[in-house]
Amino acid sequence: MPAVSRTHLVLIPSYNTGERLFSTVSAARAQWNPVWVVVDGSTDGTGERLQQMAAGDPGLRVWVLPRNQGKGAAVLHGLRAAQEAGFTHVLTMDSDGQHPADLIPAFMQASQARPETMVLGRPVFDASAPLLRVRGRKVSNSWTQLETLFAGIGDSLYGFRVYPVGALIAVMARQPWMRRFDFDTEAVVRLAWRGVKPVNIDAPVKYLTAEEGGVSHFNYLRDNTLLTWMHARLVIEFVFRLPDLLQRRLRRAPPFQR
Repeated sequence: MPAVSRTHLVLIPSYNTGERLFSTVSAARAQWNPVWVVVDGSTDGTGERLQQMAAGDPGLRVWVLPRNQGKGAAVLHGLRAAQEAGFTHVLTMDSDGQHPADLIPAFMQASQARPETMVLGRPVFDASAPLLRVRGRKVSNSWTQLETLFAGIGDSLYGFRVYPVGALIAVMARQPWMRRFDFDTEAVVRLAWRGVKPVNIDAPVKYLTAEEGGVSHFNYLRDNTLLTWMHARLVIEFVFRLPDLLQRRLRRAPPFQR
C-alpha cells in the first residue's frame, strides 16, 4: 500500500508525454497518496484518458489546462490548488519516466523530518545521459553556486525534489519568470535567497530512447538561450543581494577558536 499523507503530495506536470505518462503516474501512485497531475495543454489525448483513470482512483487528481503555458506555470497551478487544500509540501517529478518513483518515500521522509528545507535530487547519470547536456548542466550549476553564495545546492536542474508550498508560491508571485524551462533553477536560487536550506539526496536519472517511449521537448537553442537570460538576471540581482547574503553567511559561521 502506498504511503498516505495530508501534508505532502506528488505533483506531476505533463505536456505531450504520450503513453509514458501513464506508467509514470502508476509508478508514483504505487509509492504515494495523493498524486496530482497538471496536464499543460497537451494535444495527444493524454489529459482526457488520465481523467478517466482518476475517476476510479480517489488518490489521483488531474487538471487539464486549456493551453500550454510551460512547466513552471503548470507547477504553480498545482501549488495553488495544494495550498487551498491544506498541503504544505509537494514533490515534483517529470512525466517522462526519467525520475525514480521508488525514491518518493525517502524524499518525503526527509522533508517531513526537516519541513523548513527543500529536498533536492542530486542526479546520478548512467550511459544514457547525453554528454552535451551533462556538460551544460555543470555550467549551469556553477552559476547557481555563485548566485547563492555556495549555499549547498547539489544540482539546480534536476526536477525530482520536494518544495515547501508557501515559500515557493511567495517567490513566484513576486516576479513574472519561472514559468517555463527556467523554473527548476530559478526556484532553488530564489528559495535559497529566502533562507530555505537545501537537503541533497542522490537519485538516478534515466534518459529513455524513443523506442523506450522517451519524449523530450528540450530544444538546445531555445532553452539554453532561456537559461542564459535567466542566469544573467539572477547574477545582476545577486550583486544587489550580496551584502545581505554575506551578512547571513557570517551569522551562521562558527566563532573563531584559538
